[in-house]
Amino acid sequence: MSVKTVTLRMPREKAAELEAVARADERSVNQTMLEAIDKLIAERRKDKDFRARVRETIERDREILEGLAR
Repeated sequence: MSVKTVTLRMPREKAAELEAVARADERSVNQTMLEAIDKLIAERRKDKDFRARVRETIERDREILEGLAR
């Protein structure tokens, strides 16, 4: 599995809450965050408006990239 390191800045209070949740679930903060991200992505995939915005973004990017290739 390929891995990318990401830095996340958050208020200390939020970090403390996240760490407490992870400890209570007997998981690492990393595992807890990945689970939350997976849930967010799954929710977005079900959202028709989000999917429409993704298609619009793809089309805009396609136009930009095709312009750069000329």
